[in-house]
Amino acid sequence: MFRKKIAIDLGTANTLVWIAGEGLLANEPTVVAISAEDNKVVAVGEDAKKMLGRTPEALIAMRPMREGVIADYQVTEAMLKYFINKALGELPIRIPRALQNVLVKPDVMVCVPAGCTQVERRAALDATLAAGAAHAYLIDEPLAAAIGAGIPVSAPSGHMIVDIGGGAAEAAVISLGGVVVSKSVRVAGTKIDEAIQAYLKKKHNLIVGDQTAEEIKIKIGSATKLEKEEKLEVSGRDLVFGLPRSITITSSEVTEAIRSTLLQIIGSVKGVLEDTPPELAADIIDKGIIMSGGTSLLRNFDKLMTEETGVPAHVAEEALLCVVRGTGLVLENIELWKRSITTKK
Repeated sequence: MFRKKIAIDLGTANTLVWIAGEGLLANEPTVVAISAEDNKVVAVGEDAKKMLGRTPEALIAMRPMREGVIADYQVTEAMLKYFINKALGELPIRIPRALQNVLVKPDVMVCVPAGCTQVERRAALDATLAAGAAHAYLIDEPLAAAIGAGIPVSAPSGHMIVDIGGGAAEAAVISLGGVVVSKSVRVAGTKIDEAIQAYLKKKHNLIVGDQTAEEIKIKIGSATKLEKEEKLEVSGRDLVFGLPRSITITSSEVTEAIRSTLLQIIGSVKGVLEDTPPELAADIIDKGIIMSGGTSLLRNFDKLMTEETGVPAHVAEEALLCVVRGTGLVLENIELWKRSITTKK
């Protein structure tokens, strides 16, 4: 009666929580701050992200997900518990503790990269159950992204989705409600930030933090050269003298810094296109490539994708929400998607 159905997109950079029948509940950074003394969770999400790179010895701010999969099991479990409790909220009436576990424990579906191993899948299921779920379900991210983007995945025609998040990029061809060909590379938003950091270190002898690199990418980053060049003042630590210093970086420098990383992502898309059966390849030429995930919002990334692959590419509406919305829709119609999900009670 009170059991909620919760869909969670457990991403490397952001975690999104969707309640079936209600909509998006939370969109917060996947960051947890814990006390070094007793391993207790101090902050989760936005509050914890502000602490990244700024914590004293007594606190540790960390990202428990790396490259789309769980890197720290206990911290991930604590974070899932936080999001599940946030989704459950206050109960309308008081229920005895013994009955709460039977009536109130939610059904939770988490999405995982299609290329992750059985061990990584089992870790995601176990962490979800340990965090307080009655039933835990897993769905592959490309399928969830395609459903969330409004693609008619059950139709007997080929559709290509490229989901580019913070830790992993996945390209998949979907037909008749399942993934026909897929390729996953653990290169995405975080690696783009690292490329910007490496460029500044090599070219300008300046060391900047992860958050500064992400800010550069969002503000002046572009996959192709911009007609009108943009500039941004960046502050960091001088590599030679070890003192704080500011420089001005241009958008064309950022484009140069991130190009090889973007070509790695596009390489996985080409790999999928090469393995696609001819009938489905013909469908993809007609319909184009649909891009979802936060990193697909990088300026002109769709243009670069079209130039490199020769297939028209466009970014889905609300690209960041595609995966979690698709997961929520599958959870609402679980009987229809039994073939496509993994479950554990």
